[in-house]
Amino acid sequence: MYLAPLNYDRFFNKIFSDNRIARRFLEDFLEVEIEDFQLLKEKHRVTDDASIVEFDFRCKIEGSYIIIDMQQWYKRDVVQRFYLYHALNTGLQLEDLPKKRILKKALEQAKKKITDYRALEPVITLIWMVTDSLSFDNDYVSYAMTPELAVDFIKNERLWHQPEIVALLEERERVLKVLQNDAKDLDFLARNRLIFMFQQNIIKTKAIKKYERWFEFAEKTRNQNNKKEEFKEYEDDDIFVEMMQRLDRTELTSEDLEYIKEEKVSWDEIERLEAGMYEMGVKDGNKKGLKKGIEIGAHQMAVNTAGIMKRAGEEAAKISTYTGLSIEEIEQL
Repeated sequence: MYLAPLNYDRFFNKIFSDNRIARRFLEDFLEVEIEDFQLLKEKHRVTDDASIVEFDFRCKIEGSYIIIDMQQWYKRDVVQRFYLYHALNTGLQLEDLPKKRILKKALEQAKKKITDYRALEPVITLIWMVTDSLSFDNDYVSYAMTPELAVDFIKNERLWHQPEIVALLEERERVLKVLQNDAKDLDFLARNRLIFMFQQNIIKTKAIKKYERWFEFAEKTRNQNNKKEEFKEYEDDDIFVEMMQRLDRTELTSEDLEYIKEEKVSWDEIERLEAGMYEMGVKDGNKKGLKKGIEIGAHQMAVNTAGIMKRAGEEAAKISTYTGLSIEEIEQL
């Protein structure tokens, strides 16, 4: 092993604790230039009874609070857990929100300080999915709060099958008015994003994006027999050189090496379980496919029978009783 696995939490934290590295990753993925960058506390206790919540990485850049969390293997609660982290990262801003003064009673001119929520900034949560792709083929999928009207517009099957384009354009115009309404900072909602990044998809599609290099590098370090020559292509980049120095096996402690060994056992066990679950899923899918095939075949047989009976002059009601097809289906034959 030349480099320690970047995808293991301990080494991910070791890499992203460096401001320059973290900033560069965010610039490459978000396609922005970051001037103001501030690392934030990662461990938090929300209530007296709550367990401590710990982010893998948390920072603030101009205009946004950022979380990056590494999801190494399959877990059922991944969506709910990261939604909670996302919401929590918004709630933690309460600690630093400024106060504003208002007139409590006009006659008495009594002044009272209240929290100024206009200072609340959007949150971007990046979930680095190492092996799980949530059944997507995309490099990443981003979720944001949008008006239900926009979702209904996309899902409206009747609308999209309209022969007239006019109705479609009119509905689009109505949706755009809602989406573009920024009264009292309504656009703040859409600037909050929950992004799932899929390492396996990115390295497979070879995306022509700056971020692709990061995931390819991480994937190479997952192979615990990785060799120095495999990382020659990264030696022209100061940031990647710094990462390689931090992950270099010769810089690891005996505790680090023991951690890698234990994690490797965990990974092997998880991957074995995932393979078993996949096989069960395939079998289940085959059963469902067979059942669906039988249903389609039975329906087609009923249609053929109904066609013969209809050509023979039988009444639709009788054909319906015999075949199980509706009157409407029979009349359309």
